[in-house]
Amino acid sequence: MKRAVAAALAVLGLVVFAAPVLAQSYPNRTVTIIVPYSAGGPVDQLARVIANELSKKLNQNFVVENVTGGSTITGTNKVVHSAPDGYTLLVHNLQISANAALFKNLPYDTEKDLAPVMFIYRNPLVLVGRKTLIANSLEELIALMKKQRMKAAIPGFGSTGHLATALLAQEAKVPIDIIPYRGGAPMLTDVMGDHVDLSFGTPQQVGPFVKAGKLKAFGVTQENKMPEFPQADSFVKMFGSKFDIQFWEAMFAPAGTPDAVIKALNSALEEAVVTNPAILKTWAAEGVSAYPKDQRSPAAGRAILKSEIARWGKVIGDNNIQVNQ
Repeated sequence: MKRAVAAALAVLGLVVFAAPVLAQSYPNRTVTIIVPYSAGGPVDQLARVIANELSKKLNQNFVVENVTGGSTITGTNKVVHSAPDGYTLLVHNLQISANAALFKNLPYDTEKDLAPVMFIYRNPLVLVGRKTLIANSLEELIALMKKQRMKAAIPGFGSTGHLATALLAQEAKVPIDIIPYRGGAPMLTDVMGDHVDLSFGTPQQVGPFVKAGKLKAFGVTQENKMPEFPQADSFVKMFGSKFDIQFWEAMFAPAGTPDAVIKALNSALEEAVVTNPAILKTWAAEGVSAYPKDQRSPAAGRAILKSEIARWGKVIGDNNIQVNQ
């Protein structure tokens, strides 16, 4: 009996001791960060900042691999089915939560098969329109939309811009013709060329064109106005909290990754990225902000992901948004 108790205590001691040892030894080889988008976009840019800073912080190579295709499902699936050891990670955005409702036959369960490491940054969306529109405020634009049917450009079916446009049509009670494009650049080019009327974009995307007078900014999807777009009104003040839309980016690991590894990554991101003055200054200039500290833990990330999946699932269901799978 004494031997059995002693053996049990020894095993317990090994388990308790294993977590800090694992955290101290991680990483001991190259870590791959999967980006489910092509190089050059905002997710890729964030992943490369993370890779650079974590390489310095943790004294090990972090490399970015772009795995595109399938509306970001291909890259996400690669991470889900990787070994849960912290050596294959995912940097993704709001689209991952929308995909959970858009696609009925995903090869993974978004909530169960991924472990949030940290929700890193967020920014609102900005509704912009062609400069020849006679409206000069969000209120005037909505009134105009009630009189004449408008065309809205989106960067693909099921995209964040598509969901925001559907929500606008729903809340303003106006019909909108949805015009899909292959990405944000050609979409905004056609808005500026007067081929379509409106589009939602990130501050980083639309800011230079608004500043140059090539686009009008009508609204931002948050409660307060943005200094970068003083002419743009708050969607939240017009339509309520359901229009508080934050386009976010986060890091995930495969489910089953040891808590010690998740915590080590979270701590490194905290110290090297989201509190880095140089990075924060760059983000601020782009209208981007780090998540508040109390929302940057892995536990908070799980709650945010669950909430976002439910939220966009309702918008998708209410508007009968479907994509081919």
